[in-house]
Amino acid sequence: MNMLLVIDIGNTKIKTAVFEEDKLLDKQSFNKNEGLEKIEKIFKNFPEIKHSVSSSVGKAENDVVNFLKKKSDFQEINHLSNFPFTNNYSTPKTLGVDRMVLMAGASLLFPNKNVLVIDCGTCVTYDFVTAESEYFGGAISPGIEMRYKALNTFTEKLPLLENKLPNNFIGNSTNESIYSGVVNGLLFEIEGFISQYSLKFQHLTIILTGGDAEFLAKSLKSTIFAHSNFLVESLNALFQYHKKEKC
Repeated sequence: MNMLLVIDIGNTKIKTAVFEEDKLLDKQSFNKNEGLEKIEKIFKNFPEIKHSVSSSVGKAENDVVNFLKKKSDFQEINHLSNFPFTNNYSTPKTLGVDRMVLMAGASLLFPNKNVLVIDCGTCVTYDFVTAESEYFGGAISPGIEMRYKALNTFTEKLPLLENKLPNNFIGNSTNESIYSGVVNGLLFEIEGFISQYSLKFQHLTIILTGGDAEFLAKSLKSTIFAHSNFLVESLNALFQYHKKEKC
């Protein structure tokens, strides 16, 4: 029984998942400074892991990489990896590997469909792949936490708030006005992007993923797939794609 460990190294967190083929057996999220300790424990709990694959927008610690190489057949996804879509981005070397992995997942898990993937993490990224597996780009905007911090950092008196759904569209206090501006502002942004893509591309499949996906999904009017595991499942799909290529 061969198991695969996938590792997504983000700006603030590391997310891991253990797969047996397409079956998700375990998923975790932890701070970067816990990386080696947590990954060692995963290997103890799943000694059948034979392969590991990672993608990173942050810096992967050397001790983590060395451990993965020692304990498994390790593969790191980067700009030189083979992807199942045509990349028409004008600056491909600056395109985040996480966005490329999401587009690989969109192409492999939703073949022959126009797919818009909205990743709500530290930043909110919008990425689109056509039914013909052509990628042209998307958009990047501040994530929810970044919006709260910006209001606090660049003003004299606005407080730094913890995230929550606003009680009303019209905020009747400073705090409620911030909640409305941050959360409703992002919801309007997302709905606006979906509307623009839907006008240009028929039969659009929309995937909402990332740490704030479930929080936002309940307030969106558009028909979406809220899929918080989409990046790790995309990494698994890309690993399986590379495996078939070698056969």
